[in-house]
Amino acid sequence: MNRDYHVHSNYSDGTFLPWMVSAAAEAGLDAVGIADHCTVTDRDGPKRHRRAFGFALDITYERRRRAIREARERHDIAVYDAAEMDYHPADEGAIAEFLDGAGFDYALGSVHELDGTNVHTEPHFADQPEADLRGHVDTYFDRLVALAESELFEIAAHVDLVERNRHLRGFATEDHYRRAAEAFADSRTVPELNAGRALSEYGEVHPTPAFMEVLREAGVEFVFGTDSHRPGEIADRKEELEKFAVSHGVETTALGENGGRFSVRTTTRVVWPTHNGSSTGWSGWRR
Repeated sequence: MNRDYHVHSNYSDGTFLPWMVSAAAEAGLDAVGIADHCTVTDRDGPKRHRRAFGFALDITYERRRRAIREARERHDIAVYDAAEMDYHPADEGAIAEFLDGAGFDYALGSVHELDGTNVHTEPHFADQPEADLRGHVDTYFDRLVALAESELFEIAAHVDLVERNRHLRGFATEDHYRRAAEAFADSRTVPELNAGRALSEYGEVHPTPAFMEVLREAGVEFVFGTDSHRPGEIADRKEELEKFAVSHGVETTALGENGGRFSVRTTTRVVWPTHNGSSTGWSGWRR
């Protein structure tokens, strides 16, 4: 693994940007993407969340861009200027307008919101009946499909985020997976292999092996994202993703630069051993 497309900094809920870049360089990465959380919406609930948690990349991205340029000068590593956008179908117009003007190298899309709250907010879901929980998981995958079909993003982050919440875990079905796989197969957006909770209580890489296999059957490829928020997380999560890729024979791509912005239409296969020990490699058009 030589490129990590998903790292946070103090411009959202991570640690100081120079420290994150230093840790990425020390971990042996050739490139790291600073992809801070960003919410662009006219809806009252997400705007309250943005104020409460201090997420302000929609107004600070130019200042952060200067910090990224300075980090590039100090380190022998490519540093990408990216954003992790909260996705909701009602916000597509606002997101498109913002991304067109902001000029990030690339953008990740994430479905974080369910039932008017963040997926990670376990107490909100704790006492809900099973039928409601299943309905929330249905909604999650509906929005994930809409994210892929929107063509707004280069990368889809942690594509089965509901698995992190123990009250929502286990309700995803093969039908959910196949609908999402079909949408990604027809989209320029690629999902990531995400290690955000791989070394914590959840203990799994996103997507789950079952979901990953359905995506692979549909010809969908992946990029790497450690989803690190602290410098000490990058090396350990990088190692975990490398082990996961080897053990599962995962085919991954690298975003290719296209007209000053990154695109998944041109990709480079990262070569990993397959289960039988052989290796495969490919480069060229994604579709």
